[in-house]
Amino acid sequence: MTPSASPPRRMRADARRNRERLLAEAREVFEEQGAQASLELVARRAGVAIGTLYGHFPTRGALLEALLRDRQEAVHELGDTLAADPEPGAALARWMRAVTAHGAVYSGLAGQYLGSLEDTASELHAACTRMSAAGELLVARARSAGAVRQDVTAQDVFALISAAAWLRDQLPAEQADRQLNFMIDGLGVAAGP
Repeated sequence: MTPSASPPRRMRADARRNRERLLAEAREVFEEQGAQASLELVARRAGVAIGTLYGHFPTRGALLEALLRDRQEAVHELGDTLAADPEPGAALARWMRAVTAHGAVYSGLAGQYLGSLEDTASELHAACTRMSAAGELLVARARSAGAVRQDVTAQDVFALISAAAWLRDQLPAEQADRQLNFMIDGLGVAAGP
């Protein structure tokens, strides 16, 4: 075994507790103040020094990735499932709703994702790349089936998803969902349930 391939060290109990507290407090702080909230506040609420936070999560992206890992995986799995859906238009609409909901978990999160798509050093880059690939495939399938306008691109869909995620932070949920339905309709896809 080469030195770079050594097995990961087991985390000490106190380090594991600190990590868990940091994640719990980050979740609350981001829910209250958005994805751009102060990391110093997260550390303070967790009862640790900012260096401890950075020891576990060297960047904001690393902290967000850890917080969102399960949610991201669910969105990825949905994209994989919908890629084989016999109704490509409905599949695209369902996926857009799921990605919008995911991007609206924390205020400003959609912007974090958009910034990570081109930033290969970002911890969110892999998730963004995978979501982008799913979006490209679902849009292509919907276009091929005539389920959306022929000029619709994946970039159009992601711009609409980002706008819809932002709207969820600005409007009551019902109104934001109504706006998303209008966006989906504008692509030529029936809004569905």
